[in-house]
Amino acid sequence: MFKAKHLTEIQQFMEKQGLPGRDAYALPTSPLSFPDGASYRVEIAGIEHYSNFKAMIEEAKKYKLPVHRAICTVGGSTYMTYDDVKKLANHARGEGVELVMVVGHRKSWDVGAKEMGHPEGAPQGPRLRGSDNVSYWIEDLMRCLEAGVRGFLVYDEGVLRLASQMRAEGFIPKETIFKWSVFGGQCSPAGAKLLEDLGADTMNPISDVSLPILGAIRAAVKMPMDVYMIIVDAFGGMYRAYEAPEIARVAAPVYFKIEPGVSEAEIYKPWITAERHDELIRAKVKIGSILREIVARRAPELKLSEQGPADLALPSVD
Repeated sequence: MFKAKHLTEIQQFMEKQGLPGRDAYALPTSPLSFPDGASYRVEIAGIEHYSNFKAMIEEAKKYKLPVHRAICTVGGSTYMTYDDVKKLANHARGEGVELVMVVGHRKSWDVGAKEMGHPEGAPQGPRLRGSDNVSYWIEDLMRCLEAGVRGFLVYDEGVLRLASQMRAEGFIPKETIFKWSVFGGQCSPAGAKLLEDLGADTMNPISDVSLPILGAIRAAVKMPMDVYMIIVDAFGGMYRAYEAPEIARVAAPVYFKIEPGVSEAEIYKPWITAERHDELIRAKVKIGSILREIVARRAPELKLSEQGPADLALPSVD
């Protein structure tokens, strides 16, 4: 007859697998950093139009704030013309900003996918149904790669594994990077380790993870984390401004992810005007400057990367 293992035995087994047995309540300082020695960088989400990128750069120069990564076409890259994607990639390379493109058109890939649109089906996440939809996703990835983009958001473990194999075999450029999305729902060291093993280069844990959980994830993986410092109201509306120094210390290397608003569904629609997004992007950059100020006041030893560090997956241009 099987005898259940004690909690301490379970925790010891977890530790043998390279996972912390408990969350990091002591909040140890991360031993890791970005290649330039920095603890944190800035990520702005919501470049839905080319004008949004220009607005972001103008505001960043106004505040003298380095912006290292832009999450683009959150509504889906099929709402942006090929020429606009290429123009965006060229501009981003010139400014030293890494682009991470959200390919496709998000939740409307498959007219038969109804379960996810209801409350009890939502926890499955926006994973792709069937091989046809996986191939469509890859086809749109190819379109963006041809336009010069080298960073992509992924929210399906199977697609992550397939795309990583494509990168390893030279089917797509080897400098391509994959960022795991919050919509993939991973929020533990075990989940983070799975993603890293599947080829993720950076991950966005869910928005409500505590400092001890961030510390535990950091103990399990080396890839950067992208942590929500402010999030849309529909995700909880948290604004972790005064946790910024501790998040940078415990989770380094970490991207401060900035995405305020009412809801993802309300913001990321193709019929929302470019001008409205321009205003929101400027507000996001301002929040980034406030986070930098708070870190500098309380923990000046924590370094923010300069603009355009050498390890970014910058767009490729002709």
